[in-house]
Amino acid sequence: MWSGLWRHVNRLQCLLVREEGQDLVEYGLLIMMLVVTATAASKPMAIVLTTTLSSIATAFNSAL
Repeated sequence: MWSGLWRHVNRLQCLLVREEGQDLVEYGLLIMMLVVTATAASKPMAIVLTTTLSSIATAFNSAL
């Protein structure tokens, strides 16, 4: 009776120790974090880029 119980306990421990799918989940979370960060930074970055390009265009127009 006890040997059967220990066999099931050992099988459960083996399942809990396995980490095969963990890397995939971690990579998915990392990609999701990068996408959210890039999306949040896109609006302020667009404003800065527009301002910079407008300054350059103004400088070129006044030089001509």
